[in-house]
Amino acid sequence: MQVIGFLDGTSLGSGAPLVVAFRQGLSEGGYVEGQSVVIEYRWAEGRYDRLPALAADLVGHKVDVIATGSLAGIQAAKSATSTIPVVFFGGGDLVALGLVAGLARPGGNLTGFTMMSLELNPKRLELLSELVPQAMVIALLVNPNNPQTEGVVRDVQDASRAKGVQLQILRAGTESEIDAAFATLLQLHADGLVVSSETFFTRRREELVGLAARHAVPAIYALREFTASGGLISYGPSVTSSFRQLGIYAGRILKGAKPADLPVQQPTIFELVVNLKTAEALGITVPPSILARADEVID
Repeated sequence: MQVIGFLDGTSLGSGAPLVVAFRQGLSEGGYVEGQSVVIEYRWAEGRYDRLPALAADLVGHKVDVIATGSLAGIQAAKSATSTIPVVFFGGGDLVALGLVAGLARPGGNLTGFTMMSLELNPKRLELLSELVPQAMVIALLVNPNNPQTEGVVRDVQDASRAKGVQLQILRAGTESEIDAAFATLLQLHADGLVVSSETFFTRRREELVGLAARHAVPAIYALREFTASGGLISYGPSVTSSFRQLGIYAGRILKGAKPADLPVQQPTIFELVVNLKTAEALGITVPPSILARADEVID
């Protein structure tokens, strides 16, 4: 049987829904784990510095395809092999980062799906302003270790000027800096918080949602998973839908398709999710304009 290497920065527990979606995509191409294909899983358990060694281990096992779901995973896989096909789901400007030659014609051995989540940060500020119309000061939480952070800041600053709100930038690239950022948030008397799309923040979803609740700060996030964990509102691509597509791509490659010939695709499903229980706890009345557009309302 052919073998797929599944490389992920999280753990089996938190990554389980993504594995289910990936298997579903594979099954649509006629591949069933344990019957017609083997999947070798490698979990970094939140330690992204382990990804290069895990990718090299998969290459050593001579897997037929590597599937990965983060920018760090994509970079690790690309460094580990130039011949084994790699299918990915990740954010960032993949062309500027040198990971693919282009979206329509990626070239090389990598293809997959982009998150487009960085480009949605200005939209998240607009949604937060609509949800909390009295907000005059909004903070943006970014990771200074992400090479694309300055571009995110510029885009959100432009959106804040258009909305007539003051934007404060909070930077956190370590656990202690997250706590410090929320302390600064209170000192700035910020009326809301935009948590940028960032793998470092996604791994600390529970912590960020808990801090926002503790400090009674209305916050908007990039992924549905934050809102399901008690966050106020989120807007971004459907990760599970993208992993299903990833499974479909992996199946096509197992049947002989070349990554260079499969275009890198952008997500087509974006989810606006609102948590009414959290809104009530914050004393926020969600306007009908947002409820009408919401894909999911959590009670």
